[in-house]
Amino acid sequence: MTASAALIDHDHADVTGGWLRPAVFGAMDGLVTNIALISGVGGGGTSPHNIILTGTAGLVAGAISMGLGEYTSVRTQNDQVAHEVEKERVELERNPEAEAEELALRWIERGLPKDLAREVASRISLDPEEALRVHAQEELGVNPHDVPSPWIAAMSSFICADQVALLPLLPYLIGVTNLWPSLIVGGVGLFVAGALTARFTSQRWWYSGGRQLLMGAAAAAATYGIGHLIGVS
Repeated sequence: MTASAALIDHDHADVTGGWLRPAVFGAMDGLVTNIALISGVGGGGTSPHNIILTGTAGLVAGAISMGLGEYTSVRTQNDQVAHEVEKERVELERNPEAEAEELALRWIERGLPKDLAREVASRISLDPEEALRVHAQEELGVNPHDVPSPWIAAMSSFICADQVALLPLLPYLIGVTNLWPSLIVGGVGLFVAGALTARFTSQRWWYSGGRQLLMGAAAAAATYGIGHLIGVS
């Protein structure tokens, strides 16, 4: 393999915020929330039936909340991007020369020769859509043609939150009446989920998994303590 071929023989994961961020957020939020919820009511001394009822309600409510929240946040972000891009489109139509000069100055500040920067900016301005894309990328840090889908974000978050939040409920659903097996299963789920996310990053799997386990354990301990103090009247 030649040196030039080696330089281009690679690809990258999607880092535009499509499905991975909401999926991880939904999974971690759903799991931590339901573990903490079950820990809290379990610490209060409530019956296994009530724990199942509480955990199931928390699972459904949490998954719906995560899905709606992701849809709304991504849609709002996209609407804001569209609004700012439209402002840039108007400026390009009104003052194309000034906008081209502004673009050239940005490149000159980064070290590009003045003549080359102005020539490239001038050439780009000949294609309105390409000019809009480049200006949006340079001034707003976004590509107007590559924004995340609110539906993908919503469904990724909803499905992951719904599925993993079931884990701490499983021991109760098969007849276990003690809280600790539920917390152990939930803890294993947290560690595995955290370790899996390391596949998409440079973190070590045991570090990522241990970090999620510690955060989930802290949440469960806090709600258990509150539940134990309040108790079941």
